[in-house]
Amino acid sequence: MTSMGKTRRTVAVGLGVAALAACLLTPAQAVPVGSDHESTRAKDHRTAGATIWNLKATGTDVRFRGLAAVSRTTAWVAGSKGTVLRTADGGRTWRNVSPPEAEGLEFRDVEAFDRRRAVVLAIGEGEASRILHTTDGGTTWTESFRNPDPRAFYDCMTFFDARHGLAMSDPVDGAFRILSTRDGGRSWHLLPSTGMPPAQQGEAGFAASGQCLVSSGPRDVWLATGGGATARVLHSADRGLNWSVAESGIPAGDPARGVFALAFDGRGQGLAVGGDYRTGQPSPQAAAVSRDGGRSWRPSTTPPPAYRSGVTWLPHSSVAALAVGPTGTDLTVDGGRSWHTVDTGSYDTVDCTADTGCWASGEKGRVARLEP
Repeated sequence: MTSMGKTRRTVAVGLGVAALAACLLTPAQAVPVGSDHESTRAKDHRTAGATIWNLKATGTDVRFRGLAAVSRTTAWVAGSKGTVLRTADGGRTWRNVSPPEAEGLEFRDVEAFDRRRAVVLAIGEGEASRILHTTDGGTTWTESFRNPDPRAFYDCMTFFDARHGLAMSDPVDGAFRILSTRDGGRSWHLLPSTGMPPAQQGEAGFAASGQCLVSSGPRDVWLATGGGATARVLHSADRGLNWSVAESGIPAGDPARGVFALAFDGRGQGLAVGGDYRTGQPSPQAAAVSRDGGRSWRPSTTPPPAYRSGVTWLPHSSVAALAVGPTGTDLTVDGGRSWHTVDTGSYDTVDCTADTGCWASGEKGRVARLEP
């Protein structure tokens, strides 16, 4: 591609993201983004009871806490009753590609590289925690890991690229346990725990959205915790061998409270969301921001009004992001300092792609795409 072609593409993507963020703003926050039409649309977009998400019929009522957005047209979701679905036409149709004899498994995370290659994680104690992978769009699946330790409980996965990835378990023998793959999920090996800080009493990860373990770039990975005295964020700069730890400031001190999801933008900016997942329980200070790669965190000045389980940066933006949970979707346009509710539908997780495709999924078979 020529330099002029690259410039035109960058400008076009930037304008698309600006328009996307403007369309999500509430009337009081709307700002011009390049044209009178766009500004008017942003002001008029939000009305009482409106939704920013375009629901896609999936034909099932299972809960999809696992989501992998590949593009605006291709996405994978994974959930309860061993269910895995895939779309390649923007959600108009979904193919049931669930692994055979998986109805008893609880899938909570899926990582996909394209429409043919994906890895899914099932959670649970002992052998209930499993990892399966496919290279033919879900026509066939191969189990590549079955947890042999009854003390381990795997929560989340992340991949640095199509070959290298990690999966994490709640603490065993006083430390979080990390699996590593170098072949796209075909095989896994346990990393040594010598570089892992000691876990707090009761500390664990939350298998709520597939975002308690996230990566950015070729080597950096972050792990979110809760349940202990403080909610912490652990960071490794060497693909999980050595870890540092920082307090997030999000309230913990209870098995139901802590950091549930993380997102990093590749420039050291991080977002953490969480709270108390119990229905009706307050979740004050349920979001925090890092500007130094997770070494330190400060609370959002205006956090989401309730528990949030998923978060993602809008593509190609250093200031705009979405957070989702059972009571709604919130938008930030100032890098996580303040959040504003833009939708009241129930979603558990959210993911965006480089071509400005944003997807969300959750209970009762809900999958949706952002279509401003």
